[in-house]
Amino acid sequence: MLSLSSFTINRERMIQEQLLSRGIEDARVLDAMQHTPRHIFVEDALQEQAYGDFPLPIGCGQTISQPYIVALMTEALALEGHEKVLEIGTGSGYQAVVLSQLCARVYTVERVELLMNRARRIFDRLRCHNICSRLDDGTMGWPAEAPFDRIIVTAAGPRVPEPLLAQLADPGRLIIPVGDRYEQMLQVVELIEGELLVHDITPVRFVDLIGEHGWAG
Repeated sequence: MLSLSSFTINRERMIQEQLLSRGIEDARVLDAMQHTPRHIFVEDALQEQAYGDFPLPIGCGQTISQPYIVALMTEALALEGHEKVLEIGTGSGYQAVVLSQLCARVYTVERVELLMNRARRIFDRLRCHNICSRLDDGTMGWPAEAPFDRIIVTAAGPRVPEPLLAQLADPGRLIIPVGDRYEQMLQVVELIEGELLVHDITPVRFVDLIGEHGWAG
């Protein structure tokens, strides 16, 4: 296993070579990524690869997204610090921890109990007290806590789930990969004075968004 100083060096290299070089400019996003120990979100055997430019398996058929995609999606949310954010697909918990440093509160929903329990332990370890987690069908959102200023979906569906659009504040912003099960387009959906505006960002490939308003399990 690498030493703590080696992880720090690898994290700094990740910021320089994977994020800054590809146009990630938001200083708050870069700082959050710099201060989030990505290696603790993967199994011990994969920790030396944690800062590589690729996704890694986390079990249960899920992955932790490559750092650039995490930064890109986070930057696209345009967070200022006061927002209430809904995350669909807790996974390893890495994205939620990054978000927790940039907004007022994160509500994260995961359908796999093993992953949720593991992520909760990390949230406690890092003292991320502004993260609320729930085991449920993420495509249904979290109605009791709506509306949300921002919504981020970390799995790909055939369309934007209607319950998530219904739970988006106005003005609000939602980011999600949309497409078939092999290739998707990362999209930003903005709700402004009752009108939905959709912007394409980049082609991506994510794990399936499973649920009533996603793909069948």
